[in-house]
Amino acid sequence: MSPIKILTTIEIQHIMNRLAFQVYENNFSEKELLVVGIDGNGYTIATQIFEKLKEISPLKIKLGKITIDKDEPWKTEAVMDFKEKDFVNKTIVLVDDVLNSGKTLIYAVKLFLDKPVKKLNTVILVDRSHARFPVKADFVGLTLSTTLQEHIKADFSKKGKEVVYLT
Repeated sequence: MSPIKILTTIEIQHIMNRLAFQVYENNFSEKELLVVGIDGNGYTIATQIFEKLKEISPLKIKLGKITIDKDEPWKTEAVMDFKEKDFVNKTIVLVDDVLNSGKTLIYAVKLFLDKPVKKLNTVILVDRSHARFPVKADFVGLTLSTTLQEHIKADFSKKGKEVVYLT
């Protein structure tokens, strides 16, 4: 099967703007937000949401990254570039590109479970609705039911030519 384009650059930008506004509307009373992207496309999306949040809100916003083995996240500890003192009693906004089984997202969430965070929101560009783990996204750009044989690939390698494919 040849790839089918499901989101164009313009559609992705509209979704990013909407997600940023949803995050702000849900957290307008906070003093500070920590936007944390999962390394790769998740961090790219987090960066775009972070930039939009800086435009539309007066909140203090910090950007961070989580590095995790997406295939076997149990083998090595995920690493975050924030220290625990940075997110004590803060609201975390965790961002990734595609929610497939929920494995990556739940292992990323695990970093915050035994920490004194105030609130944790999750943001996903595309939710495939194949959750095998008890995790959901609070804010979703697009929900797309797919077969288990199909895959979603987000390509953010060329600025201004971002695209999401169904393969």
